[in-house]
Amino acid sequence: MTTSRTTRRPLVIAAVMAAMAMVAIEATIISTAMPGIVGELGGLSLYAWVFSGFLLTQTAATIVFGKLADIHGRKPVLLTGIAVFLAASVMCGFAWSMPAMIAFRLIQGIGAGAIQPVSLTIVGDLYSAQERGRIQGFLASVWAISAVVGPVAGGFIIAHASWSWIFWINLPVGLVASGLFIAFLHEGERRERRPVDAAGAALFTLTVAALMVALTEAGEARWTIVGIAAGLGIVAALLLAFQERRAREPVIDAALWRRRPIAAANATSLLAGMALIGLTTFLPMYVQGVLGQTPIVAGMALTVMVLGWPMGATLAARSIHRFSLRRILVTGSLMLPLGAIAVVTLQPGSHPVQAGAGSLIMGFGMGLVSNASLMLIQEIVPWTQRGSATASNIFSRNLGSTLGATVFGAVLNHGLSAAGSTVTADSLQQALAAGGLPGEAETVRLVLQHALHQTFWAVLIISAAAFATALLVPHVALGRAREVPAE
Repeated sequence: MTTSRTTRRPLVIAAVMAAMAMVAIEATIISTAMPGIVGELGGLSLYAWVFSGFLLTQTAATIVFGKLADIHGRKPVLLTGIAVFLAASVMCGFAWSMPAMIAFRLIQGIGAGAIQPVSLTIVGDLYSAQERGRIQGFLASVWAISAVVGPVAGGFIIAHASWSWIFWINLPVGLVASGLFIAFLHEGERRERRPVDAAGAALFTLTVAALMVALTEAGEARWTIVGIAAGLGIVAALLLAFQERRAREPVIDAALWRRRPIAAANATSLLAGMALIGLTTFLPMYVQGVLGQTPIVAGMALTVMVLGWPMGATLAARSIHRFSLRRILVTGSLMLPLGAIAVVTLQPGSHPVQAGAGSLIMGFGMGLVSNASLMLIQEIVPWTQRGSATASNIFSRNLGSTLGATVFGAVLNHGLSAAGSTVTADSLQQALAAGGLPGEAETVRLVLQHALHQTFWAVLIISAAAFATALLVPHVALGRAREVPAE
């Protein structure tokens, strides 16, 4: 258990923000650099796996490291995660081919899978719910700033230095964060030694990895790989269920996951993650391809969502003493379909401000949902389960993003084929990235309007489902026993 006699909370939070900034900016800075990297390394057909591989291992590792943090303490697990992330970053900078880059990105994702859940667990250890909301508002701003700074920094590095520095800039940040954790985060002696369910961890990782591969390849219509991955995932899931029933300290604590507040909050996070990935993926395409706006305007329509997120998280923090976590969570989930309505009602002659308004509302709602759901879950579990509970919420949100990318991609492709067009989603994305539309622009614009309208309806339905699951979250009283007295 963490003690406050030697722990310096402000400096620990500074370290948490630095560690999370590495993960947050990595998701955006590399997108700007990838065209140049592909031009040097080749392997264009493997382009998507530079991103998918990172997300795959990050999602799979989240639950495992959350459990390890409950068994061995937060500090050693987090330092291990940072070390893995930094080592992989160095190797990414020296990558000599696209397969090597993907392999190192897989390792980097493992490190990220430790950094995010354990960092948020440390925040839950150090601060009460009333204080924690304010701190998580700061953490949300890290992601917002990274989303804006990442592409700019990536472009600057590519223009003035080697692309390797995209990865190597993590080194000073990670070393500073590690030094702060070592110096100022102190945990008491662990009074019990609990066994590590290594077999369960391996089977869970294999199950999630197979699921992620199946979902990713389904989006590319590579059905043979989908079938193999799905079959492997089913076998691994069955073995996992058998292993977890007999394990003394299972990685997946079924009793924890079945608790109504946790199950409902995680379901809400999963559906909200699905809805948000639909917005972030297809709204810029609509603004540019249907409304005929420039890529800058399309980017701005999405940027306001990134700004709305920390605004919602901050409001949740300031309102926690007046409103219950359940009310904040339900209000945030209601904002998702309200924002989706603004997007669904877009027409070819609509003003881009309407798209930005829907984006802002959904981002604001997601800030409320993410903050309230995480605080609610951390509030109802003891120290020995907080890492696992925190990881379950992050895992649900990440899995929702992957599911959403596959589902909404399928809806878009269905809309394109139903309209009788030979245009594919991939060709549209490539054309829009190049600044124009293929073929007869007006015809393609109408086809795109039809397909994206269906996709936005799917976003609205998923958003409404998130609101429905939020209503199932019971009231949770604040005021659990403080485990870390204030400085």
